[in-house]
Amino acid sequence: LPHPDRPPSPVNVTVTQLKANSATVSWDVPEGDVVIGYAILQQRQDGQMQRFIREVNTTNRACVLWDLAEDADYIIQVQSIGLYGESQASKRVHFRTLKETDRLPSNSSNQGDITMEGLDKDRQLQTGEIIIIVAVLLMWAAVIALFCRQYDIIKDNDSNNNKEKTKPSSEHSTPERPSGGLLRSKVCGEGWQEGWHTCCEVLPAQFLALS
Repeated sequence: LPHPDRPPSPVNVTVTQLKANSATVSWDVPEGDVVIGYAILQQRQDGQMQRFIREVNTTNRACVLWDLAEDADYIIQVQSIGLYGESQASKRVHFRTLKETDRLPSNSSNQGDITMEGLDKDRQLQTGEIIIIVAVLLMWAAVIALFCRQYDIIKDNDSNNNKEKTKPSSEHSTPERPSGGLLRSKVCGEGWQEGWHTCCEVLPAQFLALS
């Protein structure tokens, strides 16, 4: 029976990213228990090699197993480390490494390379971000072009209005005609200096009519 102060055993222990010389082990920890580390017992099924991995002060729920023999069978068990000791070992999980010439099928979801999938997602995100940025730039360019066009139209209209305002007033105004009063011109002969009797006054026809 497990000790009441020790955490329960890890659950859902799985092996992914299988390669010729490495594999990734992941597991879950029941909620509500304080876990400060883990321990992994790794051994070949033929008993030729055994390895014990222990790590504390971590919240990781996965571990990469390195230096594995290719095309070999392995058995692993995982333990949780709590404040008051270690849990019982999880169920035994069996896996087999690949050969150097083996390649994982592209449609394999359980044994797919998580790292490569992450890179593909990053590339997709980067492509999407570039498309969004280009679309925004094109929209701004269209707005600026429309603004410039409207500005040119307004500027041309203002220029035409200013030209019309600056035309000479004589082109738009009618000559003033005298209203009332008398016009008088003097025609003087050569004897102007001799006296007023040598000058004759030319009066308008209106004045003559009144007289």
